[in-house]
Amino acid sequence: MADSDNLSEYSVSEISGAIKRTMEDAFGYVRVRGELGRISRPGSGHIYLDLKDAQSVLSGVIWRGQASRLKIQPEQGLEVIATGKITTFPGQSKYQMVIDSLEPAGVGALMALLEERRRKLLAEGLFAEERKRRLPFLPKVIGVVTSPTGAVIRDILHRISDRFPLHVLVWPVRVQGETSAREVANGIEGFNRMLPGGAIPRPDVIIVARGGGSIEDLWGFNEEIVVRAAAASEIPLISAVGHETDWTLIDHAADLRAPTPTGAAEIAVPVRGELMATVDGLARRQISGLLRLISGRRTELRAASAALPSPRDLLALPRQRLDTYAERLAPALRAGLRDKRGRQMMAAGRLSPHTLARTVLIARERLGGLEARALRAHRQQLARDRARLDGVSKLLESLSYKNVLSRGYALVRDADGQPLRSAHGIQPGDALTIEFGDESRLAATASGKGDPSGIGGSGESEPARSAPRPAPRAKARPAAKPRESGQGSLF
Repeated sequence: MADSDNLSEYSVSEISGAIKRTMEDAFGYVRVRGELGRISRPGSGHIYLDLKDAQSVLSGVIWRGQASRLKIQPEQGLEVIATGKITTFPGQSKYQMVIDSLEPAGVGALMALLEERRRKLLAEGLFAEERKRRLPFLPKVIGVVTSPTGAVIRDILHRISDRFPLHVLVWPVRVQGETSAREVANGIEGFNRMLPGGAIPRPDVIIVARGGGSIEDLWGFNEEIVVRAAAASEIPLISAVGHETDWTLIDHAADLRAPTPTGAAEIAVPVRGELMATVDGLARRQISGLLRLISGRRTELRAASAALPSPRDLLALPRQRLDTYAERLAPALRAGLRDKRGRQMMAAGRLSPHTLARTVLIARERLGGLEARALRAHRQQLARDRARLDGVSKLLESLSYKNVLSRGYALVRDADGQPLRSAHGIQPGDALTIEFGDESRLAATASGKGDPSGIGGSGESEPARSAPRPAPRAKARPAAKPRESGQGSLF
């Protein structure tokens, strides 16, 4: 118990710091070989991972500055050699390795990972031959995705200028490092997003180029993001990564693989001088062929003209026929004239004055008969119309209300001139008009309902001043004077 009382006391931070110093002093700079397990990439840019073997797991961290300089990107299952220092993380009471560099444990490990990825993308159909497009024979614009400072772009521009000078667009990217794959994919997608006829011309061919290097240096072109961008490109794409012996996954997805960047430029454009020579040769062959064709046609024409009869022989028979018809024409005209003259004399004989007078007399008799028939028909129709009109007039007179008024009755109208059939609806003070059988009218004013003396006359005779008269109806002009009738109308 006494010995425990003499032990020094440490705070949590002090003991954590002491352990940290002990670990860092004991393990300075180390190289650790293991298989990558869990890998985490938060938004801070750091990479957190696990190095493991069959028995143990070692946590590791790659700070953002070092992560951007890695030759290969860490992937789960890849066997690597990590170089860095062992330290502790007091916040979680754990030790970890701060990794400065990461490299594969051997080319075999990378090749195994590469083969596994190749089989995966092949199964998806990204390397199928039917997806590949033919390159245009003579593109107007070429897009190049590569580093703007390397020798590759200078070789491509120099080769294109020598063969067939045209417009070249360069999309600058990093061809090595952590961001290489993303930048190359963005370059391919960016060229495809350009619109034809825009301010910046859309490329007809895309070249993805990089110089030679180790498998670690070219690893960015084996990333899935680059392969998928190359397979999805609508613009024909040439892969020119590394030397002839270097193969990457973008070579399988591209429409065509070039052995070198310079070879890509040679594939993309033909030689202008050779094209001009070919065109000149074709033009000479065309002219020579036309001359031979014209010469042959001229010979055939001469042979055909020699076999044809002469124009004099062709016109001899028609000329003889014309002479025959000319000889027959004058007698035929004289015979026709005699026939016409005879017909005229016969017609003149039939048109003598005696015959003409008789014809006119007959026509007058027929016209007189027609006139008499028309007059009789008119009189009969007029009589029928008059009888019908008399009947309608008698009916109208029998139905007229004036016959009723002539028997001592009167007709009462309201202010609008409408006849009243009942006292209902008449208010005191309403203006009324009374019409008698002699067609005289009297203006009156209603003084009360149900009062026989409730209508006071104004004493004014026709026309009444206080009540408006209805507009007189237009009377139809009778065809005949209506007969007197002793029976009056009920209306």
